[in-house]
Amino acid sequence: MKRRTTLLALGAMTVVGAVVGGVLYLGNGADAGASAKRGDLPPGTTTVVRTDLVQSKTVDGKLDFAQRRTVKSAVEGTVTVAASEGKTLTLGQALYELNDKPVTLLYGPVPMFREMKAGDRGSDVLQLERNLRDLGYGAKLYVDVRYDKDTEAAVKQWQKSLNREMTGRVGKGDVVFQPGRVKVASADAALADQVAPGEPVLTVASTKPVIRAQLDQKDGALTRSGTKVEVTLPSGKTATGKVAGTVRPEETGAEGQEAPADGIIVEVVLDGGAGAASGEDAKASASVKFVSEARRGVLAVPVEAVVALRGENGGYGLQIVDGTTSRMVRVEAGMTADGQIEVSGPDVREGMKVGVATS
Repeated sequence: MKRRTTLLALGAMTVVGAVVGGVLYLGNGADAGASAKRGDLPPGTTTVVRTDLVQSKTVDGKLDFAQRRTVKSAVEGTVTVAASEGKTLTLGQALYELNDKPVTLLYGPVPMFREMKAGDRGSDVLQLERNLRDLGYGAKLYVDVRYDKDTEAAVKQWQKSLNREMTGRVGKGDVVFQPGRVKVASADAALADQVAPGEPVLTVASTKPVIRAQLDQKDGALTRSGTKVEVTLPSGKTATGKVAGTVRPEETGAEGQEAPADGIIVEVVLDGGAGAASGEDAKASASVKFVSEARRGVLAVPVEAVVALRGENGGYGLQIVDGTTSRMVRVEAGMTADGQIEVSGPDVREGMKVGVATS
């Protein structure tokens, strides 16, 4: 006995046969809506449901932090206190110590490119004065671009708090400016290492957690900025996020994330911010589900319930079953996902019984 042939793909199909009660039924556009006899009931039925359809792809990913960058020593010296991997550092804290002197984190976009002293002017001076004020050493300080006596006095107060020589000057190797608080991604120089100017001492990143995942070139549509993502973190906790963009393999700094020539590394930002990945094991894998398309609250049936109608009108249909009778109705077919297909039309409603092939 021939079984009911069903729609397996919405490609360039023009004729599909259907076996109803053991008899080959050739759907015809004109037959939509016609009633069938008791013997024409399908071998199986299913129900039209209202549901969400989601097209997605799931891959492994690694937890990391955004905006990795290397901090290099500005002067020659010996590392007397190495950077602490994984630690989050804020304004006024030491990134590491060189020659028994702390190299302090200050905030600002202008790098430390010179020694600053009385008489200097510039945006770097303005930046320094803002930091001194925020650290509590600027009671008499007028924040501007001039390094004057008040600036010098504030610097001496700050140096005294660090148990450093109160020179009133800020040397190139005394501070490191970063946009904000940082997380130490790696210590590139160990205790007692000798470093020369320009040599890396540590790698820092922002405190914003990201997931980096590798996709194939054929998945280019999923790499678009803003693509929604669902992440299962190593602990089993789930989080949502979105694609921020792609990164070069050398920017990731994560083991096992060097993409082959045909791969793309995508960076995903978690919606929960810094707290979204708190306490998670950064060395364990996360599961990353990329959602390429979603249809919410649509009518759907199993793909094998949809019949391609034959005739000049063509299209697709469902065999509606009502008690001991059935009829063919025309439907519009939409998105497919996980074996289900979206259907719509004036003659199809949630809860209807429709014919379906049985295996």
